[in-house]
Parts: sequence; C-alpha cells; structure tokens
Amino acid sequence: MFVTAVVAGGINSVAGGGSLLTFPTLIWLGVPSINANATNTVAIWPGTLGSVWGYRRDLKGTDPHVYALIVPSVIGGGAGAALLRLTPPGVFDVIVPVLVAFATFLFMIQEPLQRRFNWIVAEEAGSHWLSWTMFYQLLVGVYGGYFGAGIGILMLAALGLMGHTDIHRMNGVKNLLATCINAVAAIYFIFAGLVFWGDAIVMTSGTIIGGVGGAMLARRMDRNAVRRVVVVIGFTLAASLMLRL
Repeated sequence: MFVTAVVAGGINSVAGGGSLLTFPTLIWLGVPSINANATNTVAIWPGTLGSVWGYRRDLKGTDPHVYALIVPSVIGGGAGAALLRLTPPGVFDVIVPVLVAFATFLFMIQEPLQRRFNWIVAEEAGSHWLSWTMFYQLLVGVYGGYFGAGIGILMLAALGLMGHTDIHRMNGVKNLLATCINAVAAIYFIFAGLVFWGDAIVMTSGTIIGGVGGAMLARRMDRNAVRRVVVVIGFTLAASLMLRL
C-alpha cells in the first residue's frame, strides 16, 4: 500500500491519475469498495492541497469569476459523498470497474481533448465566462465526491472553453477546485465513519513522499511513456475488477 502510494505520488507529479493505482490497491488488499473510495479520498487530499500551494503564484491575477466555481464544487462534492454512502455496496462493486475504465479513458484523451478545446477558444475567441459552467462544475463535483478519479481532466476541459489558455494557471485553478471537492467529501466520509484510518495514514505519507521525492525521478522519464503506463495499468485494473464480480 505504501509503495503504491509513493508511485502514485510520483505519477501525479508528472501526469496525474495516481488514484487509478491507490484505489484498486485498497480493494485488492481486502478493503470494502465504499470504504476504499472514502479512505482514498482522505489520503490524497493533502497532496492536492500541496499542489495548490505549488501553483499559488500562477493563481495570482486569475479571473475573479473563476472563484465562483468553488460554490458548485463544494455543493457537488458533498452531494456525491452522500450519494456514495447511500449506494448499496453490491451496486457500487458493479459500478467500480466502469468508473475506473471511464477515468482511465479520460486520462488517455486528456491532451488531445485539451488541444481541441484550446483550438476552439483560439478560433472562436468566445467569452471568458459561460453561464453553463456553474452547472457543469456541479456535476463534476458530484462525480468527484462519489468517485473522484478523472475530475481534473473534466475541469481543464471546462476552463479551456471559458477561454483560459495558460496551462499553469489552469492547473492551479483545477487543483483549487479539486481540493474543495475532496475536502467536503473527506469531511463527510470521516464523520460517516467510512475511513480506514490505518490505511489512510500509510497512504498519505506515501503520496507526500512520492509527490516530493519522486518528482525528481519522474522528470527524468519520458512524460508520454509514463502516461502510457498509467493507461495500461488503469484498463488492466478495470478488467481485473470486473473479473472479480
């Protein structure tokens, strides 16, 4: 569990998608799927918060309208967490492989998707604020509170359509909103008693070490190669989880 968390932290420093490793690992080690999801959310939150700190300079000068997305993020995160608790374990066990495969697919098409949205922005020079993004972010928040993997990709797509092209600033905003979603969901899971604290502590220490120390090693690796590895692992995990049903 610790080793997987360290690797996930290193992957997050390069491409994101660490949850595609940590969440299935918890299930493989015998943690019930709903508890695994809750424990994973609590464990990765400190790393997300650290990413916000890392992008603090890029967040300066951000369009103030963007911060309004915090509201649907918080509401959606809480609603998704509550929905997870209401989901029968047997139903969630069936949904999990689909969610992992969906998150892996989002991860796989992240860069082509973002290039497409940036092209649309450049061609149309549309408004920097689209009213539908509030509702869109609410849906992202619900998904994030319920499962979480892949929300960053969804948010980058929305920010691209809003007219943002600075990837560092977009990542800063994305991490801020993800922190809000995960924080609300984590608080709910803690009070609901769904978190396995021993596992959460081990994973948290691993993701922090991986995110800081592993970043140096990760930067020496080919970024596309790392992404391909994550995609293969993600689809393999989804298939293995499906075979366990």
